[in-house]
Amino acid sequence: MKCKQHLAVTGRALTLGLLLLLVGCTTSPPRNPDNLCDIFYEKDDWYDEAKSAEKRWRSPIPTLMAMMHQESRFVAKAKPPRTKILWVIPGPRASSAYGYSQAKDETWEWYQNNSGNGWASRDDFSDAVDFIGWYNYQSGRLANIKPNDTYHLYLAYHEGHGGFKRRTYRKKAWLMNVAKKVSRRANNYRAQLAGCEERLKSSWWPF
Repeated sequence: MKCKQHLAVTGRALTLGLLLLLVGCTTSPPRNPDNLCDIFYEKDDWYDEAKSAEKRWRSPIPTLMAMMHQESRFVAKAKPPRTKILWVIPGPRASSAYGYSQAKDETWEWYQNNSGNGWASRDDFSDAVDFIGWYNYQSGRLANIKPNDTYHLYLAYHEGHGGFKRRTYRKKAWLMNVAKKVSRRANNYRAQLAGCEERLKSSWWPF
């Protein structure tokens, strides 16, 4: 009897451990976010999901991933910091932005209602990368931005299409500097991906 109880406890502990490990693998950010190949080797389903978004919305993987890096550093449940009341008391968050893509509530709802992905979740990588691709597609359609123009795509992502067309970013030197950084990261990611994409396209790769 004691032996059976011990086995039952051990089995439950093992199951719990495996579940915790699985959750940790799916939600923790990549260890080396500066190297796209390392990201995709570590998160072995992310390449296929990013490739799917690229094919669906014609937005290059390096642009998608560079924008996500800037928005959340690949943290699944990222939120803006809380404001401070009297410099000490935690107040409300600056916006409703959430998840990998830092999409706001109303923008995410727009995506859900118009992308065919009505059950999408902002803390799911596949949904978030598809959202960024979809938004970039809208930027091309509504603001005439080319799919590989990461600099202007990021400005439209940050300012919204109306703000982008009004050139509101021109009064925000800091934002233009961030957009340049995102563009440089996309270029770096593009060069990195060129060296490993064939391996990623296969069903396995040696480490």
